[in-house]
Amino acid sequence: MTVAQRHGRRIMMTPEELDSFLAEQRTCRVATVSADGRPHLSALWYAWDGTSLWLYSLTRSRRWAELRADPRVSVLVDDGEDYGELRGAELSGTAVFVGEAPRTGEPCPELDAIELLFAAKNFGLDLMPHDGRHAWLRLTPDAIASWDFRKLASL
Repeated sequence: MTVAQRHGRRIMMTPEELDSFLAEQRTCRVATVSADGRPHLSALWYAWDGTSLWLYSLTRSRRWAELRADPRVSVLVDDGEDYGELRGAELSGTAVFVGEAPRTGEPCPELDAIELLFAAKNFGLDLMPHDGRHAWLRLTPDAIASWDFRKLASL
């Protein structure tokens, strides 16, 4: 689902642009809900499989505890330095915990492809290193808002 935006479709990324953008970026900002209702924001590496955003989080982190209590999440991926270069996407929905927690490398067919992708993208490795401290979260977004200010030059 795509959310209506103030500048409308003029600066929204096409599905192909969004897929490429999410695949090439490395860092996202994850917003969770604290017990008192305040937002909590943290940076994290991720991988995009074309449908879902996969987050590899410390299981003893505040983020993990908050998502266990309330799995609603909003994730921001952005890029650009100058105003005319800014682009990004906000993905929101419900985080799903996948596989063992913490992850030690036990067989989990659902994680095979994403772990290969994540290891190559973020570590330059052919196999995923498991440290017994991290585990997987999957966000298949209910809503996505995107923007690419580079498109403003052609308006």
